[in-house]
Amino acid sequence: MNNTTKSILLAGVGGQGILRASDILSWVMMEAGYDVKKSEVHGMAQRGGCVTSHVRYGEKVYSPIAKKEDVDVLLSFEKMETLRYLDYLKHDGRVIINDVEIYPPSINLGEAEYPKTVFDEARKHVDSIKVVKAEDLAVKAGNVKAANTVMLGVLSGHLNIDVAHWEHVLRNSFPPKLIKVNLDAFNLGRTA
Repeated sequence: MNNTTKSILLAGVGGQGILRASDILSWVMMEAGYDVKKSEVHGMAQRGGCVTSHVRYGEKVYSPIAKKEDVDVLLSFEKMETLRYLDYLKHDGRVIINDVEIYPPSINLGEAEYPKTVFDEARKHVDSIKVVKAEDLAVKAGNVKAANTVMLGVLSGHLNIDVAHWEHVLRNSFPPKLIKVNLDAFNLGRTA
């Protein structure tokens, strides 16, 4: 374990399981022996508003919120939400984007257009971008609601955390009937 604090920012839209994913990520980091701090914002989440969660881990973490240009990984559960948080990324950071579009009211009402240049804008900020179709993989695992677990699987491939920690936490995070689906979703994300 090194003494450098690492920051992961999870961003998306209410209903995508971001807070559950950040809880699981925090538990995994604690099980791996890290000090962990977490912060979340979910104001209008139940109405499709944006939801974010900062998860910071290291030997000793003093603040739950990362500053701009301090995030190592942006885990974006919805494509457009990526654009809101690119300025939080370190120059050598990485972005993992779920290739799904959830239209806010302004787009549904015809007052705005959904941005077509999300991936290009992300590439202007960092070199490392991974795009995944988490819902498709979750359906393959058996439940579209496991897309957040797919995203954690993708993230796990970029972190130096033993997969046994992930599997242990996942087994303890869901009721028995949902464990297999979520383990399958995690593994599909991990190998995506």
